[in-house]
This record gives sequence, C-alpha cells and structure tokens, in this order.
Amino acid sequence: MSFPILVCDDSNLARQMVLRSLPKNWDVEIHSVENGFQAMEILRNRHIALLFLDLTMPEMDGIAVLEAIREEKIETYVLVVSGDIQPQMQERVMKLGALDFINKPVDQIRIENILQKYGFCSSPELIRA
Repeated sequence: MSFPILVCDDSNLARQMVLRSLPKNWDVEIHSVENGFQAMEILRNRHIALLFLDLTMPEMDGIAVLEAIREEKIETYVLVVSGDIQPQMQERVMKLGALDFINKPVDQIRIENILQKYGFCSSPELIRA
C-alpha cells in the first residue's frame, strides 16, 4: 500500500525539489498543489499521511493551512518547508502542530533524516537506493 503525501508550495521548482529529495524506492502516492486552498480540498477529501507545506503562498498561506487542519481536526503529519527561518516563525508553526521545519532550499539528507526520525522510512536501503 502506497504512502499518500501532499506537497504544497506556490513554486513549481520548490515542489519539484521536494519530490526529487524523497527516497527513490519509497512507495508513495504523490499529490502536488500550489496553494493552501487546493491543499485543504485534498486534505478534506482523502487521507494524506504527510504534508510538505510552504508558509509563504498567495491566497491561503501555510499558517492558515495549519490553523484549518487544527480547527477541522484533520489527521495528517506536517513538515513545514520554508525560507522563513526566523526562530519565532519556527516556534509558531510547531505550536500549530507541525512535526518539523525544513529550510529552503531543501536538502535531501535533511529530508531523509527527518523521514527516518519520525518513522516514515526506517530502512537505510530504502533511503539510499
């Protein structure tokens, strides 16, 4: 059974960078959207195990998405991927329920370490394949 993930970022390049940083043999069902409204539509209608979420997006930003996820009690894990590295912003997203924070540009090793840390991927062979 594939692992459903959603990548939400207004930048196509940033979405592609996240997708290229995922383990190569990881059995995932990938969804990709460019704003928070589209992310919430998917989150409301299907199970997404892991959301990679940008903070700075037009229309509905990542903070609004985190607030909506909390308010609507949507069960998903959220990894924030953002260039906003201010400690107060990191603290805010963690209080809103984000699992962890990844600075842009994404680093494949950092993503792999986080996926292993939280048990999304545990096999080194899976990560390095």
